[in-house]
Amino acid sequence: MIYITGDTHREIDITKLNTVKFPKQATMTKNDFVIVAGDFGIGWDNSNEDLYWKNWLTNRNFTTLFVDGNHENYDFLDSLPVSEWNGGKVHFINDSIIHLMRGQVYTIEGNKLFAFGGADSIDKGRRIAGKTWWKREMPSIAEYQEGMINLEKNNWQVDYVITHDCSQNVFEKLMAGLWTKGLTDINMYFQVLEEKLDYRQWYFGHYHDDRQVDQKHRLLYEQVLKL
Repeated sequence: MIYITGDTHREIDITKLNTVKFPKQATMTKNDFVIVAGDFGIGWDNSNEDLYWKNWLTNRNFTTLFVDGNHENYDFLDSLPVSEWNGGKVHFINDSIIHLMRGQVYTIEGNKLFAFGGADSIDKGRRIAGKTWWKREMPSIAEYQEGMINLEKNNWQVDYVITHDCSQNVFEKLMAGLWTKGLTDINMYFQVLEEKLDYRQWYFGHYHDDRQVDQKHRLLYEQVLKL
């Protein structure tokens, strides 16, 4: 089984994966997966609190997969060795917590998933570089290119797209002029992908709401949905 949810942010939102709020895990195993659509928040500072939530999640009856968001410790993620898993590059925090790297295509339970994390922090002016904010929150040109190359290898066909941010068109539908955040490179990049990519559903987080934006785009936050 594969489930997906939005931002976890450690103790703020991660408790949606406890046994009370997510009882389905009682019949799950480590061969089942829960995907977090960015702002994972574990591996932040190696504090006792950080270690507590990593252990808590490791002890769940499933394996956690996540794309990175704009609130991650990228120094920590980039320090991890790159491994190959189910067809794409990953970082293993441990055997139960796996970072799906940007621009990769994975085959999981017969489904092809394209993963691409990252987003822009609108509050970075109030954060501390290298401590509460990292420039690496936004993708590099090489990561954008790798995503295009991997999709080309898969004939621009996948089952699901998992990202933190969304494309330009989806952002405009979502906000309807209500938010002043400017479009960024990643929104424009996803728009380019939208015009070529064949997929069943695109899931993303970042905007702290649960909403089916249109037929093919689902914003996730508190909900935990089965693919």
